[in-house]
Amino acid sequence: MKMTPKEFNKIFDHTLLKPPATEADLKVICDLAMTYGFKTVAINAGTTAICREFVKGSDVLVDSAVGFPLGITSIPVKVFETEDCIQNGAGEIDYVINVGKAKEGNWDYIKEEMEAIVSTCHKYGVPCKVIFENCYLTDAEKIKLCEIANLVKPDYIKTSTGFGPTSATVEDVKLMRSHAIPEIKVKAAGGIRNLETCLQMLEAGADRIGCSASVEIAEAYAAMYQGN
Repeated sequence: MKMTPKEFNKIFDHTLLKPPATEADLKVICDLAMTYGFKTVAINAGTTAICREFVKGSDVLVDSAVGFPLGITSIPVKVFETEDCIQNGAGEIDYVINVGKAKEGNWDYIKEEMEAIVSTCHKYGVPCKVIFENCYLTDAEKIKLCEIANLVKPDYIKTSTGFGPTSATVEDVKLMRSHAIPEIKVKAAGGIRNLETCLQMLEAGADRIGCSASVEIAEAYAAMYQGN
């Protein structure tokens, strides 16, 4: 890896999405994100405002999850949630597609949903990440989603919520990277708990990493960097 530790740390969306998370827990991850210089704190929509307050004065963004983790809410509800998060200080949005519609092959719905949320984000200059939830999809369905994304042009496509039966895989990152246009980046998330796995995801084509083990991985990378 050619990145400095400071550059490396900017690949992370430092994540706390578990239901029992308290304000005290959120304060901890926000403080850590500022200490290590992570790109964002990735949190549930309802905690956007408090996290924005916690990271105030820093360059750490609040990355709010919309339609999370199931993705089954309607398009107007997702758009409203997106707007609400942005108004409360979200600097990035990750939304979950309606996986059932993808399984039905209702690609018009998927495209309509993606256009609605991406356009809402871009109206405010906020990057949008589209969560595929690959554990439920065939490779053909993942490729179709990439093709729709190529038309709509979200900022990122993302492997997983981390709440499904399986998480990010190197194979999925490679598949997404090979079928998405260059200007769409890839985020790997879910099950990335050590430096080795993180580096494999980056090598496969990931540009951003979502995980709760960011601190441990960042420290392992800094030690490796200093040892070279």
